[in-house]
Amino acid sequence: MAEPLFDMSATGRPRILILGGTTEARQLAERLVSEPHYDTAISLAGRTADPRPQPLPTRTGGFGGAEGLAVFLRERNIALLIDATHPFAARISLNAAAAAKMTGTPLLALRRPAWAAEPGDRWTCVGSVAEAVPALGEAPRRVFLAIGRQEAFHFERAPQHSYVVRSVDPVMPPLDLPDVTAILASGPFAQADETELLERHGIDVIVAKNSGGAATYGKIAAARQLGIEVVMVERHKPADVQSVGDCDEALERIRQWLSPVKDRGV
Repeated sequence: MAEPLFDMSATGRPRILILGGTTEARQLAERLVSEPHYDTAISLAGRTADPRPQPLPTRTGGFGGAEGLAVFLRERNIALLIDATHPFAARISLNAAAAAKMTGTPLLALRRPAWAAEPGDRWTCVGSVAEAVPALGEAPRRVFLAIGRQEAFHFERAPQHSYVVRSVDPVMPPLDLPDVTAILASGPFAQADETELLERHGIDVIVAKNSGGAATYGKIAAARQLGIEVVMVERHKPADVQSVGDCDEALERIRQWLSPVKDRGV
């Protein structure tokens, strides 16, 4: 039998549910595991085949959309929902916002700041991965796809290019393209290593998501150094959700909202 997600005897402590899967979620979990005032658990979507163990009680898998998450929040009497998912996990974030509104549960988004272009960067900004495909142009190019595996299929529309695709888990089904090199790896990636990778594969354009943070910034800095173009997929965030940029800000907001504990009447 699985361990209970929350301490059922801890009736005096407000329950916090973290929607995780990012470095920031893990860092916040490590900070909250030693906080005696809160009963905290973390939920992972289950999209990574071999996720790192978490320092908090953990559930894996979806909730069944916004309605399923709302049921979970009510049944577990969650006092605070924290969306610390990937900046491009749009569906999960939208469901979190909807479920929080349905149940009246306070929602806090922990979002690392987006990258900003610096002098020397050659960015072409687009609104989605699908829009990145025509941004590559018609002439054949050597493309480094650093967007993860789930949306790589879009580039089957542009088979004239050669692709180097890096992802944590294999792209399934494999891309139906004539020239694809797959690299399985997870960050952090140092700038020097990224520079070597780009030069070794003769890359002349990178497709990347504006995820922010330091772990995957090496390729952006390496592109600037080498004068390589970056097709940057910009992020979108749900409206009307309060957000913070790091764990210190998140902890401060948690203390403001949950200390002293207020009865929400759920």
